[in-house]
Amino acid sequence: MDIADYDKALYYTHRSQWDNLLILMVRTNDDLLSKRIEHFLHAYNFEADDSIVEKTLYTLLHYIDHALTEQGKFEPILT
Repeated sequence: MDIADYDKALYYTHRSQWDNLLILMVRTNDDLLSKRIEHFLHAYNFEADDSIVEKTLYTLLHYIDHALTEQGKFEPILT
């Protein structure tokens, strides 16, 4: 897992930089992150129901949060 991919995904989502998010979707090694981004971008561009767009956004953000939390468990604690 590359923690920078999750940081980038959060940044691009927050700044509505969909082109950069699409590039990240293609380049990341995390297949689940790529799939979550794909679902969100598809819903954002083609879905008329805003609740579905919101759901895919929250699914993406929840996954990023989970991945970062899990990554933190394996980081050495510096004192």
